[in-house]
Amino acid sequence: MKVENPQKSRPLLGAHVSIAGGVENSPKNGFDLTCDCIQIFSKNQSQWKSNPLSDKNISGFREGLEKYNLKSVLIHDSYLINLASPDPAKHKMSLDAFIDEIDRADQLGVRQLVFHPGSAMESSEDQGLSKIAASLNSAISQRPHSQVRLLLETTAGQGTNLGCKFEHLAQIIHQVEDKSRMGVCFDTAHALAGGYDLRSPENYPQVWEKFGQIIGLDYLAAFHLNDSKKDLSTRVDRHENIGKGFIGAGMFKMLLNDPRFAGLSMYLETPGGDQAYLDDLKTLRSLFL
Repeated sequence: MKVENPQKSRPLLGAHVSIAGGVENSPKNGFDLTCDCIQIFSKNQSQWKSNPLSDKNISGFREGLEKYNLKSVLIHDSYLINLASPDPAKHKMSLDAFIDEIDRADQLGVRQLVFHPGSAMESSEDQGLSKIAASLNSAISQRPHSQVRLLLETTAGQGTNLGCKFEHLAQIIHQVEDKSRMGVCFDTAHALAGGYDLRSPENYPQVWEKFGQIIGLDYLAAFHLNDSKKDLSTRVDRHENIGKGFIGAGMFKMLLNDPRFAGLSMYLETPGGDQAYLDDLKTLRSLFL
């Protein structure tokens, strides 16, 4: 985890922005939302197949990042991908699509790709975690020169989804051969629903102590900042606007002012569209001391 002069640096704040009309439009969309950083899909996230990125897409995107002074970008992979799938055909489709996501990130010059670890389906938890790790080893070995860091996202643990426990992510990372390619994106709403309560000044440091002991703070690479429509340990993934859910503004204030996370990128995935993003970013910036 990189910390840049924690006494002066603040986290980079942004949101998941639209790529409608072409990925090259996303930097302007982020600028209009007052983003320091943006998260995007690199393609239509609800389809397995996608058109290759054109030279216009790539050059326009890279030029837009510079023009609008965006500091970092995170690509979120397709929700269709399940690297834990026990079905051979679906797993192959998922792995192929995941490698395509890596390729697209490299083409765009994006250095981080975030993904939900996967769903065990009818297999056991340990089998699912091992399948994810094996998938990552395969992807990394097939793209050994890629510059993309792969970020496991903490999940709410809904259904058979893996990743709601720090131990899940640690078990995956432990089995990945090239650990330099791995990282973690911490989703605040998912953490609460998954059983980690950061809301009080007493609990907040305890959760991060557990994260450090089980996974290691060096793996922490980005945040999803979301309030939650559902309470602690409900294992239900429902995002809410900042300060309007079960997390509340207090936890976000602690997080934004935590010197360990100064300089890290934090992305909104809250509901309500562009105006809600503008309001949530304004709220977050008001909490930074």
